Amino acid sequence: MTDPTRLPSMQDTPADPSLRDLSFQDLGTAEYAALLTLAHPEKPTDAVNLERLAAGRLPGEHHSQRGAFLGGALVGAVQTGVPGMDNHDGWLDLTVTLHPEYRRSALADALVEYGLEVLRAAGARVAVTRLREGWWEAGYLLRRGWAEHDRMWSSVLDLRTLDFAAFAAEEARALAGGVRIVSLADLTAPGADPWDTHPREHYDLIRTLLTDVPSATPVQVWPFEIWRMRMPQRELDPRGLMIAVAPDGAWVGTSQLAQTLPAQPGHLHNGLTGVRREWRGHGLGLALKLAAARAALARGFTHSHTGNHTGNAPMLAINERLGFTREAAMLTLRRSVEGGQSAGEAARAFVSSMASPSE
Repeated sequence: MTDPTRLPSMQDTPADPSLRDLSFQDLGTAEYAALLTLAHPEKPTDAVNLERLAAGRLPGEHHSQRGAFLGGALVGAVQTGVPGMDNHDGWLDLTVTLHPEYRRSALADALVEYGLEVLRAAGARVAVTRLREGWWEAGYLLRRGWAEHDRMWSSVLDLRTLDFAAFAAEEARALAGGVRIVSLADLTAPGADPWDTHPREHYDLIRTLLTDVPSATPVQVWPFEIWRMRMPQRELDPRGLMIAVAPDGAWVGTSQLAQTLPAQPGHLHNGLTGVRREWRGHGLGLALKLAAARAALARGFTHSHTGNHTGNAPMLAINERLGFTREAAMLTLRRSVEGGQSAGEAARAFVSSMASPSE
């Protein structure tokens, strides 16, 4: 197995490298996860997380994961595939990662153009990528014609700092009309699959809430059959999936503090939180997040991570009140797949600039 931390030294990198010194080959999940974490240790990942995503790919769905090698050492990677967000017709994701000690713009050019050629061959019209504001890749791509398409605020909360008593009166008012907040585990019969618990009602709630997400382009909601297939593969703990149940039994809201982050022990990702339109204005969003936080603490978790579109003022306000600390925004950048230099031209530019300083 290639060691993703190994970088060609002055001794083992040819003084005058030729085009054949830069090559691409399939990269294993463990190696790719290690490189991603090495490139951005503030946002670590691991093979478990990447394998969860891989399990949800559909037969025939485009995906490639290639390592870039120089002098036998892994210096970067190019991944292409169907975007997790902004999954629109003709749009494919392009993620370029460089070893932190090998961040040369010309090498990045070679990897980006290689990825764009892969997307062209796959029939893509638009390339998208997601990264944090402030990462070197963001400035690099914006200078090369990529444009910001959307942004989300990332934030984290130390659940141990939550003062539940401070919100007790608001919780009581939110539930005064008879709404119950219970976990999917509580709603599931002993020994049954939680995803078989009123699956159509569960899906309809999620679909309705996702169509209200204030993203730059409407969220493309999975069809029911794909949702039913993918959700168990994400290994969400049903004890962390909170459901607001109206007095007549209808499911009217949810908060999903249920996705573990294996690379960050004790941390959970909070997915969708929302309430049906006709039930908004009663404090149910806050009550759902408080219930999810209690359940997470009871299971031994200490931190909640979430992301919200910058236009989602109501949820951002709830998170601020709860004490979430806002981090750098996650940007979605896009560009047309047409045009640009060929991978060969980019590689030649890289070779000619081997002696230039890192960017």
